[in-house]
Amino acid sequence: MICCTDGCACTLENCLGGDDIRSLDCGYTAARALAVCAAYSPHIPAHSLLKGSRFASSVRKRAVKRAQCLFIGGGTESGKLTARERILLLLDPDSFDEYDMFVEHRCTDFGMDSSKNKYPGDSVVTGRGRINGRLAYVFSQRNVLCSGVVPQISLIMGPCAGGAVYSPALTDFTFMVKDTSYLFITGPDVVKSVTNEDVTQEQLGGAKTHTAVSGVAHRAFENDIDALLNLREFFNYLPLSNRDPAPVCECHDPSDRPVPELDTIVPSESAKAYDMLDIIHSIVDEREFFEIMPSYARNIVVGFARMNGRSVGIVGNQPKVASGCLDINSSVKGARFVRFCDAFNIPLITFVDVPGFLPGTAQEYGGIIRHGAKLLFAFAEATVPKITVITRKAYGGAYDVMSSKHLRGDVNYAWPTAEVAVMGAKGAVQIIFRGKEANAEEEYVDKFANPFPAAVRGFVDDIIQPSTTRTRICHDLDVLASKSQSSPWKKHANIPL
Repeated sequence: MICCTDGCACTLENCLGGDDIRSLDCGYTAARALAVCAAYSPHIPAHSLLKGSRFASSVRKRAVKRAQCLFIGGGTESGKLTARERILLLLDPDSFDEYDMFVEHRCTDFGMDSSKNKYPGDSVVTGRGRINGRLAYVFSQRNVLCSGVVPQISLIMGPCAGGAVYSPALTDFTFMVKDTSYLFITGPDVVKSVTNEDVTQEQLGGAKTHTAVSGVAHRAFENDIDALLNLREFFNYLPLSNRDPAPVCECHDPSDRPVPELDTIVPSESAKAYDMLDIIHSIVDEREFFEIMPSYARNIVVGFARMNGRSVGIVGNQPKVASGCLDINSSVKGARFVRFCDAFNIPLITFVDVPGFLPGTAQEYGGIIRHGAKLLFAFAEATVPKITVITRKAYGGAYDVMSSKHLRGDVNYAWPTAEVAVMGAKGAVQIIFRGKEANAEEEYVDKFANPFPAAVRGFVDDIIQPSTTRTRICHDLDVLASKSQSSPWKKHANIPL
């Protein structure tokens, strides 16, 4: 289910008041009108679009004329597409079937019953169509009932304010268009009158604010066309409902492809950073990774990819940002993504390099215990195939949280560089020996800062050569494709919100 939100409109009076549709004063050209009409209504002769109202006495002809006007509905603004142009770009050609085209508002207050305040395609354009041959519904307001039943995506392409913001907030993914889309409960004028703050629409609820600061939106795109084309690509990763398996497409990237660069990607110095995205891109099909929330809580990476053609969800700590520590924002970001994948049968692959939870009063006062528990809960609750690869650090409670064996992980691997321990060697030695033992740190590393103690206890299934990781994961996904795991009956779980 996909919702495209914007607020521009052109009145019915503008469309129907004259004898020629070219009299529109909303900047919509006749050529553009013909193009949209031809795309959406091949059964209506294009030449009739520009004729007058000589058949106005006929209800049928009047309905046709009104339908033609409704095809234009909404008008246009500079740099933005109309509602139906967006649908034309999003859906496959000739696949859109519209619902309730003739619906109008019934408000009579403040002169709203005047014909100049009647809008074609009033408020929303709704219907169904196909994206790459797969069924999709364009806009519906049954967000809560549909949650976890069908994937729900909101694309904000203009202003969205007040109570209307809660519809996209309830959907699974919210995407925005840079510089033209806004989301806020109260606008700048209200904020000024109540708090005396001077703030612009962009600062208050623009794409940068919601993708990098608030975490309300999952990604932002350059313009309408870029957004819609990316949405078509993103749609291919998702099943149509919770009853469908993860999508599988034809794959030309061999499942047994070795990745030799992974053998040297992790620095020998444990304090030196590397980019987890390099590992992800090297392992997944065709190096294609659709990252979710790339600008928010960047110490954790989440997104969709394919392994041997099968859609998978990727979760990974990012050593380049805050050393990969988990904090409040990254825990919530990861938990939300894990729960979506579990709801829609998408296997989870987790790459672990986590030194712990971020310490400090700000995190403790903000409720890191409760928020960190969300990620733990999400992984523990998930019944989809779960494969985990420990690339380097896996310390303390943060190790447990990142899809460990203790949270019902199916297959857990460790690279030779992995360190599964309560904490790092330096900190542990300071606490245990108080600096009295000269060679204590080296001794600790030999005993604990390596993958063997975890392997001996069955916490990892194997210590693998990094270059074989893709082959191992693809094989495991084939084995786990028939996984079936049930949970005790319950009305719903009580995740620590």
